[in-house]
Amino acid sequence: MLFETASLEGKVVSTRQKRFEELIAPLAVALDCRLWGIEFCVHGRQSLLRVYIDKDDGVTLDDCEKVSRQISSLMDVEDPINGQYTLEVSSPGMDRPLFTLEQCQQHVGSRVSIKLVRAFEGRKKYSGQLVAVENDELVIQIDDQQFILPFEWVEKAKVDPEF
Repeated sequence: MLFETASLEGKVVSTRQKRFEELIAPLAVALDCRLWGIEFCVHGRQSLLRVYIDKDDGVTLDDCEKVSRQISSLMDVEDPINGQYTLEVSSPGMDRPLFTLEQCQQHVGSRVSIKLVRAFEGRKKYSGQLVAVENDELVIQIDDQQFILPFEWVEKAKVDPEF
């Protein structure tokens, strides 16, 4: 399975991912939302395009439906995906994925889970408190130890909600 995550800033992304962002971001804004992030997953002949939208006052089911219909129409015209695909539009939720350094900065102080594309200090998965974003690096506290992780190595990052 091939899994691509389109970040809105701060990472090297594929041409396809940039194209998705160019198409979808203005559409989301026109519908009073903002594009939070995009995930694109290819599994055999079937693809999944997952689009996360956000709003200051929260995303409703109606928002997701409106954005989904417009993206679907736009994708039919632009045809950036070969073959069949499934489109999902949702809010980032409480365990929101973090796609950009700016998003990470907004969640300093939160518990996060981070998966790297390659091992750093012998491991690829980190879970702890995000204590800072410095330049292009994330500073995460795990127990009594801090790790400085290069953002360009982040495959996935998400907030771990605390109840």
